[in-house]
Amino acid sequence: MDAEVVSVVVAGLGISGTAAARALAEGGEHVVVLESVDGKRQRAAAAALAGLGVEVRFGEPALPEGVSLVVTSPGWRPGHPLLAAAAQAGVEVIGEVELAWRLRGEKAAPWLALTGTNGKTTAVRMLASILSAAGHSTLAVGNVGVPIVEAAREPYDVLAVELSSFQLHWSSSPAPLAAAVLNVAPDHIDWHGSLEEYAAAKARIFSHAGTVICNADDESSSRLAAPYEEGRRVVGFTLGVPRPGQLGVVEGLLVDRAFVADPVREAEELAELADVRPFAPHNVANALAAAALARAYGVPPPAVRRGLAGFVPDPHRIAHVARVGEVDYVDDSKATNPHAAAASLAAYPSVVWIAGGQLKGADVDDLVRRAAPRLRGAVLLGADREPIRRALARHAANVPVVEVPGQDTGVMDHVVAEAARLASPGDTVLLAPAGASLDMFAGYGARGEAFARAVRRLAAR
Repeated sequence: MDAEVVSVVVAGLGISGTAAARALAEGGEHVVVLESVDGKRQRAAAAALAGLGVEVRFGEPALPEGVSLVVTSPGWRPGHPLLAAAAQAGVEVIGEVELAWRLRGEKAAPWLALTGTNGKTTAVRMLASILSAAGHSTLAVGNVGVPIVEAAREPYDVLAVELSSFQLHWSSSPAPLAAAVLNVAPDHIDWHGSLEEYAAAKARIFSHAGTVICNADDESSSRLAAPYEEGRRVVGFTLGVPRPGQLGVVEGLLVDRAFVADPVREAEELAELADVRPFAPHNVANALAAAALARAYGVPPPAVRRGLAGFVPDPHRIAHVARVGEVDYVDDSKATNPHAAAASLAAYPSVVWIAGGQLKGADVDDLVRRAAPRLRGAVLLGADREPIRRALARHAANVPVVEVPGQDTGVMDHVVAEAARLASPGDTVLLAPAGASLDMFAGYGARGEAFARAVRRLAAR
């Protein structure tokens, strides 16, 4: 292909890359997609794009001559040779989120955006449920799975946008009507290089937001919002009694003291704690964040309640599997880092904890120290059992620990049997691994399903 023909390179043929290439081609751009993996799925995607005049080049990606823009898939690190070559050549590199913002029409739907280390998908789906309950046409998009570049060109009233740190790193222009940071804890440090860079990526969501929403109970979230207290509307949410300008909890009710006429003297009841499902403290925080974003858009309190009450949680997020012998079995396989596992453990007073997997270098000491008073036993599996075992020895020496070796997915029956042996009536056997699942399973979903099957087999005995 002649150098002058290529105007945009799309790096990666995943969901966001394919959507970006399609949108650019439909807009008249000459697009080349660079993809290193030559597989069946990639070939099918390439064939579909060929009809739009998009060329897909397989193999080691190299920057073509004459390119004016690179749109990268969110998972590609800034140091990737292709992206480094683009930076050296003075070629702008953006992500699909930034592209979606630039391609918006004049009457495009406003964005209500959120990010955080944990809880993003649950909160954004809660938000979409609330917006729908208020009668607005909406869609949960972004890191939740639906490419923003596709939805941003459709006639929705408003978009509920989940953004990861990777997506935010490659975005500079989006100006959501309101934006929230749920929490910030160490994660993806291998990609960003440091906790400071990871937090800085999260902070980008506030750069051009009309209303800044932070978790008043999370020091890092509050710190990211602090620079905007002069000149922007900053709203906090808390599991405690809300101050003026906050949403919070009062006597079993979710209450708004921010989006009311007189925050000092007035408060609006939004919902009951019983409307939040599944009930757990961190999920109440997710509900408050979703409610704050919806209220920033003008959603009335009755719709907040209807949206939360009608919300159907995704699988593998503190999902009750069964009660066997007066012991509850709960699947929170989605708890793939220590921060998420800590939130899950805090929801239950007496726990036999199933943990392990790929820790990705994360420190579990603080997690185990805080959880120790509620632990009645621990069953460890997966590649990184040893750091958890050492932390338990330091901070919960009296807690019985069983290690289940092996990388065979069939070990889950053994894991559940050991957990059942350690549990007493009234306990909760909790799968909250604190690590990723790819050492043994196809994903956290497959891990959770293996746990649920093993529990059902236990119940059938």
